[in-house]
Amino acid sequence: MEFLRSVRDRARNRDARIVFPEGSDPRTLEAAARLVDERLVRPTLLGNRDEIQAGLDTLGVPGGAVETLDPTSPAIRAVTRDALVELRAHRGLTPEEAWVHAGSPLMLGALMVRRGESDGSVAGAAHATGDVIRAALWCVGPAAGIRTVSSSFYMVVPEFRGRGPEVLTFTDGAVVPLPDPVQLGEIAFAAAVARPHIVGDEPRVAFLSYSTLGSAEGPAVDHVRSGLARFRELAPDIPADGEIQVDTALIDAIGKRKAPGSPVAGSANVLVFPDLNAGNIGYKLVQRLAGAEAVGPIVQGLAKPCNDLSRGATPEDMVNVACITALSAGGT
Repeated sequence: MEFLRSVRDRARNRDARIVFPEGSDPRTLEAAARLVDERLVRPTLLGNRDEIQAGLDTLGVPGGAVETLDPTSPAIRAVTRDALVELRAHRGLTPEEAWVHAGSPLMLGALMVRRGESDGSVAGAAHATGDVIRAALWCVGPAAGIRTVSSSFYMVVPEFRGRGPEVLTFTDGAVVPLPDPVQLGEIAFAAAVARPHIVGDEPRVAFLSYSTLGSAEGPAVDHVRSGLARFRELAPDIPADGEIQVDTALIDAIGKRKAPGSPVAGSANVLVFPDLNAGNIGYKLVQRLAGAEAVGPIVQGLAKPCNDLSRGATPEDMVNVACITALSAGGT
């Protein structure tokens, strides 16, 4: 697939360091072996070092090709505890509580990203999304001017509007259940900023609704309009419009008829869903009915990339997300 080949080729040129907190998971081990073999990123695996090394040996990974760290070793855990206290004492975190959290590979991985020891992290195959995001927020924090951490799926879709296969950004489909208008605008902004680094083209942002530019009214429509207003405060130069129906956003003939003069009608490539219900349903419908490849979720809005995996992630998924993480690091 052209998009994923491009992602891997560009990631290879980055030579990024990516930490995997779930280092002893068999899928992580296989992904690390592929990343090393194809020289895509330099992986660091966290966990029991003997278990990790045994798994790497079985996969034929050369000795020393993958860095390994054990977050529960006393020396590393003490450093992690001290860092957490420094970051979270103002929130009431005690040294005793920090010691408990310091044994988590998620915390060590996020701290490595914060300190620049890794360019990004990839986890979630064996941890809940909430735990992955919590570690990232505690240790890395949101990007400047952004208070909302969210996600995007990159949907590799078959030809549907005469341009050949395309990549569409669907946001948010995994993190924020009911974004308020300010959050909706920030979700769209994060997705728009990420797209040039990950896909390599310029964003054209559509705020989706059941209404197109006043064809209907109601609180849900006002919500989307207010989200667009926030987005325009953050990114006045990025083409965006809303509220807009999805067919108007995507199909040129419909866009010209229903939204003449819109800067994105018929050409949108970033689709902003009004809430998590819509986003999650939307990406799965396109994935299952149109045979699209869903790459993600890719976490956005953090100061540095800490990405989440689905529990059902395959080694191939992990390789793809690691490469996207490397590209995201280039844009932070």
